[in-house]
Amino acid sequence: MELILEGHHLPGASCGSYQDVHVGVQIRKDPDGLVRGDADSARWDLNIQVLKTDDGVDFRGPAVHGRRGERFVYLTWGEGSGDAFTMFRRAKLMLADVPDPNAGTVTARVHLTDHAGMPRCARLKPPALEWV
Repeated sequence: MELILEGHHLPGASCGSYQDVHVGVQIRKDPDGLVRGDADSARWDLNIQVLKTDDGVDFRGPAVHGRRGERFVYLTWGEGSGDAFTMFRRAKLMLADVPDPNAGTVTARVHLTDHAGMPRCARLKPPALEWV
């Protein structure tokens, strides 16, 4: 499955006490595809392996985290970029919420700023997350 994450409403390069804010997808332990917090939008294309199991489906790949039945993709927020990146929060996109993992391509639109103007964190749910 190709999972396309489209981020909009980024919080800015400075928010709260954080400076030089960036967001990316966490690949294993590292951020990837970092986008500066004052960008107009962000996009990440991920290849997720979908496996058929007795219980339904399971997900695998370098961007997939969590235990079987609880798999997710992280959006990781931090200050700086490259080796200077210091993570300060993460958001989870639960793969069990994908409407049709066998569709081939699935797109998730994510509103990246919470009600307080800070980078969105914790488990992403509608209306912050829209499957299209």
